[in-house]
Amino acid sequence: MSKTTPATLALTSAGIAFATATYAYNPDADRVGLQAAEAMGVSPSIVLKTLMAEVDGKPVCVVVPSDEEVNMKKLAAAFGGKSAHIMKPADAERLTGYKVGGISPFGQKKQVPTAVEELATLEDEVFLNGGQRGLQIRMKPDDLVAALGGKAADLIR
Repeated sequence: MSKTTPATLALTSAGIAFATATYAYNPDADRVGLQAAEAMGVSPSIVLKTLMAEVDGKPVCVVVPSDEEVNMKKLAAAFGGKSAHIMKPADAERLTGYKVGGISPFGQKKQVPTAVEELATLEDEVFLNGGQRGLQIRMKPDDLVAALGGKAADLIR
């Protein structure tokens, strides 16, 4: 597995400290983030999932702990909108340039506004998708938010 992806290249060029970790990706897993956490032997609360959504018809990126669900009303409010929904997988792949199960918030074809669940910023370190299935990036949550030019917000139920 290559550890060089648009995500790792974006972080490297931005001078952001990170490490990579790999795991055996299971395409049949019900919840990829939970499977990744189990395979790496870490808490699901520090393995973040990247979701692509739309708020009032505009694309956004949402990063939340893999053991949590996004609250659509909170998501819409975080971006000053009225309604939100998760993007269809084909639309997310087209927008990001990544395959579902490997979508990273970094190095997407088109960068969109991003919000990170505020509870994740309280952790010492977090894992998130590195741009391909089975590749995770480990980094400090403050660096995550800063590198994305994103914001921390209350996004979960």
